[in-house]
Amino acid sequence: MYTIKDVALKAGLSQATVSRVINNHPYVSEEKKVAVKNAMEELGYVPNSSAQQMRNLKTKKIAVFVSRIVNPFFSQLVDAMEKRAATCGFQLILCNTRIDKEKELEFFKLLISKQVDGIIMASVENRWEVIEPFTKYGPIIFCNEYLADATITRVRLDQIEGGYIGTKHLLEKGHLKIAYCQGNDSSVSINRRKGYLKAVTEAGIEPVQEWMFRDVFTIEDGRAIFRKIQQLPNPPTAVFSGSDEVAAGIIHEAKKHSWNVPNDLAVVGFDDQPIAELLDPQITTINQFTTNIGYKTMDVMLEIINKKRVNDAQDILLPIELVERQST
Repeated sequence: MYTIKDVALKAGLSQATVSRVINNHPYVSEEKKVAVKNAMEELGYVPNSSAQQMRNLKTKKIAVFVSRIVNPFFSQLVDAMEKRAATCGFQLILCNTRIDKEKELEFFKLLISKQVDGIIMASVENRWEVIEPFTKYGPIIFCNEYLADATITRVRLDQIEGGYIGTKHLLEKGHLKIAYCQGNDSSVSINRRKGYLKAVTEAGIEPVQEWMFRDVFTIEDGRAIFRKIQQLPNPPTAVFSGSDEVAAGIIHEAKKHSWNVPNDLAVVGFDDQPIAELLDPQITTINQFTTNIGYKTMDVMLEIINKKRVNDAQDILLPIELVERQST
């Protein structure tokens, strides 16, 4: 924890001056007041005398962490959260971490300095041991993404089941050579892969390493994946992607090279984003009911802020289902 001495060093002022600013003494220049205020915000310092008052103060603002706001899943999720929050007089502060651990840590200062009443983490970059100390400054909950060892509420889906039913669908269509695309090593990606592996293992199929692709997120990534598949001496006949964006890129590039989807290559996506219905052929995908996730997560956060719910290590699981379209 930082002290008034740390604030003074950061501001380049004496401890006496910092004390006068904190206690609203007269005859302190605006320049020094600004320097002290900036130092306090940067360090996340809250004066002991006002700490309790600060904790009880409601800002009517909630921060939402996302990794890539350009991902339509996050756009739809945050839109739903904002609608629900607005009905209760709350506003959202969107924090785009860009899959950056340090950037995520910077955003936690919003809670420390009491600029928000709570944080919803729809993406997670740091380990729980790094995040846990921030929980003493206000409620933090997980949405969709989560850490297994965390002791806070998790509003999420059974991603293992999502990976399983998507892969099972391709197996039932007669495919024995199924590639898998995932993002990074987030809990969501790891659990979807577990579902994929569960399905192929049950079918007695040995996973092929060169058909396992990772760190793919965008339409352009999907295009690149198809080009890799096209060059393989033993290419898969189907792809299960953890993203509709990636699935769309694969389909677009396949058609460009005169491959027929689904006859030459079947594709399953994930999220049921609007692009899934707009593409030709339309994408078979896993519907996460993103709007419902946003509504439920915001309801839970508001209940915690208003002391109507305890923020403990509970899983609130929401439904998930396969939507079959033309790409399979």
